[in-house]
Amino acid sequence: MTLPPTGDIALVVVGALVAGFVNGLSGTGYALASLGFWLHAMSPITAAPLTALCGVVGHIQSLPRIWAGVRGDRLWPFLVTGLIGVPIGTALLDRVQVQPLKLGVGTILVLYCAWMAFMRHPPIVRGGGRLADAAIGMISGVLGGMASLSGPAPTVWAQLRGWNKNEQRGVNQPLNMSVLTAAVLSAAVAGFLDRTFFFWAALAIPSTLIGARIGLMLYGRVNDAQFRRIILILLSLSGATLIASALG
Repeated sequence: MTLPPTGDIALVVVGALVAGFVNGLSGTGYALASLGFWLHAMSPITAAPLTALCGVVGHIQSLPRIWAGVRGDRLWPFLVTGLIGVPIGTALLDRVQVQPLKLGVGTILVLYCAWMAFMRHPPIVRGGGRLADAAIGMISGVLGGMASLSGPAPTVWAQLRGWNKNEQRGVNQPLNMSVLTAAVLSAAVAGFLDRTFFFWAALAIPSTLIGARIGLMLYGRVNDAQFRRIILILLSLSGATLIASALG
């Protein structure tokens, strides 16, 4: 294997640092933060499973910090339907146009964040119970299988539920870890994890861990209101990125 140009290596390392920081701070957003860098250095076939693998690694590092917010009775409806949704999303790849999907999800995120920014007292959704939670898990899994977009739905839903920052991450991170692990396994079965993938992984994983550690340090210093604002900013940036990639 011929070594990539130095500039490409730098893009991958910096992208992993930035994405790791975002993931450590918020518990979501690794793929959207990293792909802006990585798609200039590698093919989407390599980048997609790499973002999933590094996202899982970053989540594992931060689990001890947010473990107090993990509740099995709250989490299991998300996990069960999320894992069911991944192969459904993958199977729909040939039938769904990804670009309009990204445009739709991006538009919803931008409108949601604009609406929430003007709400002095954010609404709290108390109804629906586990059935509603399971529906969000299914949406996360399907979108994860179709376009690596497992994060937005549970992130928005956790805010609307009115959970504190540890409770939000106690759902979002285990769910995203499960969906992303399934995505990596699917890529391995499809034969996408070649020598190029493992070369980039050897560079990206350490950088991800460093970035995630820095993000976790900042996470420990923010309160629930500050965390809510950080999530809204990241969701709006994610929405704008999705719209730009869909129209570009």
